Amino acid sequence: MTSEVLTNAEMVEYVGVDVSKKRLDVAVESTGQTWAVDNDAVGIGRLVEQLTGWRLGCIVVEATGGQERLLLAELWAAGLPVALVNPRWVRAFARAMRLLAKTDTLDARILAAFGRATQPLLTQLPSEEEATLEALVTRRRQISDMLTGEKNRLATAPPATRQRLAEHIGWLEREAADLLAEIEALIGRVPALEDKSHLLRSVPGVGPVLTATLLSELPELGRLNRRQIAALVGLAPFNRDSGLRRGQRHIAGGRAEVRSVLYMATISALKCNPVIRAFKQQLCAQGKPTKVAIVACMRKFLTILNAMLRDQRPWSTDLALPRP
Repeated sequence: MTSEVLTNAEMVEYVGVDVSKKRLDVAVESTGQTWAVDNDAVGIGRLVEQLTGWRLGCIVVEATGGQERLLLAELWAAGLPVALVNPRWVRAFARAMRLLAKTDTLDARILAAFGRATQPLLTQLPSEEEATLEALVTRRRQISDMLTGEKNRLATAPPATRQRLAEHIGWLEREAADLLAEIEALIGRVPALEDKSHLLRSVPGVGPVLTATLLSELPELGRLNRRQIAALVGLAPFNRDSGLRRGQRHIAGGRAEVRSVLYMATISALKCNPVIRAFKQQLCAQGKPTKVAIVACMRKFLTILNAMLRDQRPWSTDLALPRP
């Protein structure tokens, strides 16, 4: 549908925007009005102009792997409330509403309805330095994944390709080291990041990789309570109970990249951090399986870091951290 001038400025509206490479499909929840604009500076400028002045509850946008970045930046710069949401949540919501068809216009309408029904948290865009840090951390993770794959291939590679694999592995190792050095230099240039890094690195078991990952991919650290931060990372156990049955609790969802790095840091902390080591020994003495104990240690490790940033207090073994 072609763009129309919006007139009902008195109503609190929820707007859904379905993002594709070349087009943005827009839907207004209360009226069902839909239109489309180009996914470029001109089209987004028209959309911002149309929505400015409205009493907006939220503009809901799905994460699409980067195609939404310009839209988010322009909406945020204009002071419009926007929420970047997980596509899986939206698809589950659509199935619950028995909306099984999928078109760009329908997806925009579903996003708008999802916004009113769930009231998602508004997205705060990172600063330029934080965005750069996130890009560098993401690239280093990609390099690390490639390095793991190449090392696995080298173990069974025929003689004809061994030399090339070895050379590529050497290049990847140098690239990963260079990226980590660049990440640490960037953190050192930004006072807010450097202060957080100093607190985090004071904890035995926290190294440069975990520090960079937490700063770039978990900016909420220190701002949420212990339950919220555990759920955000995917370390909060969920009940599996029904009637008289009491099922085993399991973790689910969350930020897998953060959880993966935190796991490796926790394994290191079990050797050098007396608090985490003693906590695991206590759980094992109670009969907890090793895997369950390690996940619990990850959760405790995370909540300690969260409390330290919240209270701006460095690590100390005799420091009685307030309950997060």
